[in-house]
Amino acid sequence: MVPDLAQVRAEAHVVALPLRTRFRGIEVREALVFEGPEGWAEFSPFVEYDDAEAAAWLAAAVDFAWREQPHPLRESIPVNATIPAVDAGRAVEVLSHFDGCRTAKVKVAERGQTLADDVARVRAVREAMGPEGRVRIDANGAWNVDEAEHALYALAPFDLEYAEQPCATVPELAELRERVRHADIPIAADESVRKAEDPLRVAREGAADLIVVKAAPLGGVRRALEIVAEAGLPAVVSSALDTSVGLGMGLALAAALPDLEFDCGLGTASLLAADVTSAPLRAEGGSIVVRRAVPEPDLLRAFAASPERRDWWFERLARCHALLAR
Repeated sequence: MVPDLAQVRAEAHVVALPLRTRFRGIEVREALVFEGPEGWAEFSPFVEYDDAEAAAWLAAAVDFAWREQPHPLRESIPVNATIPAVDAGRAVEVLSHFDGCRTAKVKVAERGQTLADDVARVRAVREAMGPEGRVRIDANGAWNVDEAEHALYALAPFDLEYAEQPCATVPELAELRERVRHADIPIAADESVRKAEDPLRVAREGAADLIVVKAAPLGGVRRALEIVAEAGLPAVVSSALDTSVGLGMGLALAAALPDLEFDCGLGTASLLAADVTSAPLRAEGGSIVVRRAVPEPDLLRAFAASPERRDWWFERLARCHALLAR
């Protein structure tokens, strides 16, 4: 059941939060947050996503705000640090914002950069983490198979935990996985799960060793749990540069998974220079306690989006709500 649009809008606010460093091509993260009977939720599909894709994010947010969530199996979630495609000299500074994290995910394959830039950044993170730390990379599907194979061998000396979405398509991932099998670099699928019409294809075709799941684009905690169960692969729960409100949904998903073998990508509040709460969901000692964030009125006012951007988000909300109501 989808609540009336008026119910969703009644306690809705649009915020524009500055980032510590440029990430995903943006320096400000916009999000719409609203309150329902079960608490606050977030609707924040990236602005380039069309309404059909964005509607899944609204379904997830409504579910989180209006329905009781699955029972948590753990009280805290270990998380990784996330290192944007910054110069190698800045990587350690970014890492310092993630308290006690034993794992770091390093963004690679940034447009306008080279493999040498990636190698330097990953090397800097590996040196900072030490031999006991875990380093994973994320290419967001930017390489073709040959480029990915070349890059993974260049980065293999840094003992990669896994490579996330090195290529864009499922067939490419499957081919790459065969090519680098003897290099012992597991392949993780992200976009091939959350942006796919068939999120299980990557598992069915043997194209990944593990999957990355995000509650919002998959339609909510329950749907994400179903996908993990049906895929039969280890899962890493991640976020989409959410506010602490949105991260609460990711934590609920990670807490409800029967097995949690990997540190989760839910520490991204540390990439924000501001948040909607003075008690943000950030890593402490490498983990985050499972809880829901409650926005504070003064912060909602201080970081309120411009009237033009607020209207844009409310219009988007109405269009996506209409899709769900059908």
